[in-house]
Formats: sequence, C-alpha cells, structure tokens
Amino acid sequence: MIYFIEDDEEITYSIVGSNEADPAEHKISDQSPIGRALMGKKAGDSVTVTAPAGELHFKVLEVARANH
Repeated sequence: MIYFIEDDEEITYSIVGSNEADPAEHKISDQSPIGRALMGKKAGDSVTVTAPAGELHFKVLEVARANH
C-alpha cells in the first residue's frame, strides 16, 4: 500500500509481470516507472518517480506478498 502525497490518497498495488499488468485492477508492471521504483522498498520509504504523467511523490505504507 502506498500513499500518494499530491492526491492525499492510499492505493494498494500488486506488482506483476508486464503480461499481467492491468492498471484498472491496480496491477502494475515491474517494468513501469512506479513498479521499478517500488522494487526493494520497505514500509516507511519515501519515493519520487518520474512518470509520463509527471513527477510523483509517495510513501510506502505496507509491503506484503500476494496470496495466490
């Protein structure tokens, strides 16, 4: 779960392979700007990402493995 600072919004994302990505379902590719930025991060980390939509600032609130 991450907190987008500019939007004052919490969102839970699943990081998946590019073939499984579905932004509408909050499944982002590990190759996307946000996916790459989140890899290896832990709760409490602050992250700045340069994405096609512009610079994004967020804080990692929780990291968990997906249940399959």
